[in-house]
Amino acid sequence: MSFRRALSLACGFAGGSAVLVCAAVVADKNGYFGEGRRIRETLAAVNAAHPPAWPTANGWDYNWDKREPSSMVNGKRKESAGENGSQDAENNKPRATRHIFLIRHSQYNLKGDGDKERFLTPLGREQAEFTGQRLASFGLKYDTLIHSSMTRATETANIISKYLPGVELVSCDLLREGAPIEPVPPVTHWKPEAVQYHEDGARIEAAFRRYIHRADAKQKEDSYEIIVCHANVIRYFVCRALQFPPEGWLRLGLNNGSITWLTVRPSGRVSLRALGDSGFMPPDKLTRT
Repeated sequence: MSFRRALSLACGFAGGSAVLVCAAVVADKNGYFGEGRRIRETLAAVNAAHPPAWPTANGWDYNWDKREPSSMVNGKRKESAGENGSQDAENNKPRATRHIFLIRHSQYNLKGDGDKERFLTPLGREQAEFTGQRLASFGLKYDTLIHSSMTRATETANIISKYLPGVELVSCDLLREGAPIEPVPPVTHWKPEAVQYHEDGARIEAAFRRYIHRADAKQKEDSYEIIVCHANVIRYFVCRALQFPPEGWLRLGLNNGSITWLTVRPSGRVSLRALGDSGFMPPDKLTRT
């Protein structure tokens, strides 16, 4: 095979198939290309210009929530206790899985002057009914229903709670809507001041740390928790939990009343079981505003 042909293959597929690039390297080492040195140099340049889009096997931070068992052991005891340190780490090991349902509030009055006037529209109340019915249909034993203290989220949570009798309702200011971090790429239709990112970002990050983490070692059974809040908050939570660049949060879209389902395993692994699910609503009831 000629060098030009090999180069065409390598450059044509480097961005979309690391397998083919690796195959070219193997072929080069086995003498299938006449100009081996030039091939190696070309592939090295391609890899430098197009690094892998995903982290390597060691790229996942298992202590992302600062609850990895060995990190929960007191530092001095960890150095001197020997086997006791290992036992402490075992005692701090989570054994339950947390299921977190992030619900975006339903449609609300966009013309309202201030939060109190931004209450749910009639359609928004319908949407909340559908969401409540959907959550109830899962047949799960929900532990708590936490909601943003903003009017539209509070009303959505109250409607949902009708379908989940006995589930405690908890209001939280940290979950209020805001600007979590400056998005990349930037958008022209929405440009908060830098101070808003600074203030909202710290608050929303605090909410993430409070609610998105692996189970406590004392938790014996899997838990199912519902958080009713806002699109920006949910999108930021998802990026942070999956260890994706959080600046990409604005690339995700969520319908009103939709369900996003995160699972946090005892090991610290996180999976996204659903993102913005709203297929349980009739098409004419779907909105994003």
